[in-house]
Amino acid sequence: MLVLLIVWLAGSGSGVAGLPKPIVRVTLAPVAIVGDPAGAQGAGSQGAGAAPAGASTPPGYKWPSTGEAAVAVPEVGYRAQSGAERPVPVASMTKIMTAYVVLGDHPLALGQQGPRVRITAADASQFGVDTVTNQSNVAVKAGEVLTERQMLEGLLVHSANDLAYALAVWDAGGIGAFVAKMNETAKRLGMRHSHFADASGYSPSSRSTAADLLRVAAAAMSDPVFSQIVSMTSVTLPVAGTVQSYTPLVGTTGVIGVKSGFTTAAGGGDVLAYRTSVGGHDFLALAAVTSLRTWTVLGVAGKSALALAKAAASRVEAVTIARRGTVVAQVRAGGRTIPLSTSAAASLLALSGSRVRQVVHLRAPLVGTRKGTRLGAVVFVLAGERVTVPVRAAARIF
Repeated sequence: MLVLLIVWLAGSGSGVAGLPKPIVRVTLAPVAIVGDPAGAQGAGSQGAGAAPAGASTPPGYKWPSTGEAAVAVPEVGYRAQSGAERPVPVASMTKIMTAYVVLGDHPLALGQQGPRVRITAADASQFGVDTVTNQSNVAVKAGEVLTERQMLEGLLVHSANDLAYALAVWDAGGIGAFVAKMNETAKRLGMRHSHFADASGYSPSSRSTAADLLRVAAAAMSDPVFSQIVSMTSVTLPVAGTVQSYTPLVGTTGVIGVKSGFTTAAGGGDVLAYRTSVGGHDFLALAAVTSLRTWTVLGVAGKSALALAKAAASRVEAVTIARRGTVVAQVRAGGRTIPLSTSAAASLLALSGSRVRQVVHLRAPLVGTRKGTRLGAVVFVLAGERVTVPVRAAARIF
């Protein structure tokens, strides 16, 4: 892993005629290894890599005996899966991608309803087809007007295949064009084992893996509107009335949807997000299970996914990566060495063995710089986390 240490030195001259210019030397190592007693790779680290407080051995994973499963904690860049995966039909879990594409093309802010969409005769006809073929749906009729938000609620909460169809046509003009967007997005997200054939997942040709589903779920959960919708236990629509969520365990403490799915070809599965916190840091642990075949399959899938998400979350610790007064650089001036140190503590979420980038940005100090003067900052980066701490002179620079 190549990590660059960036040091920005701005300004020149000593500020005092005849005196040598202060010389700055960074002493903080470019990477800290969490749990490494030495604190970081390389010499000169000053307390950069403290071990997690209260560290303990986390439980192992109880993977389902059939199908596939995976976990992820996007905040710290952690992923694990039950074993080698192969693409399988994923039923209505496909709708995570459908909603993600629609929200990417037509973003909504919290509280917004978005564009009003008129249900066409073709949309209403799709409702009839879904009903006859026993597909999940919500009642719609030609001429009914739904907002984008309402359509997404019906899609994600009650898993409406007819609204998947209507959204795809509204967004892209046709199912084929929309499916092309889905597959382009899957490629961009690194879903190497996924290929979608429809917007609802009813087609057994819409295939993915548990690990791939967590990639799109992580991306979708970063959208506050998506996250809010999949946490709903029911939704009320103009014609359909109040319909309940098919996704198990929604409303249970910490559980956010995300999306379940079942067809005869796919079996049962669930993608679940579990919100928890450690050391004052909130984060999400994600889990996905696919291809389960058992009685009450969605309930079993939900319980399995929650147990896996909790096991993944238990591996995460709050880590003090720098204390107040951690020395990150030194200034040599007038025969003296003056430390430059952090003016506050920094903590983040990590797993034992995580590699935290430590990037120092400084401006060149002048002779006469007072004690406590801010001379830059150090930035600690791990996966989705980025913590910035000011760096100040520990003494007057002569």
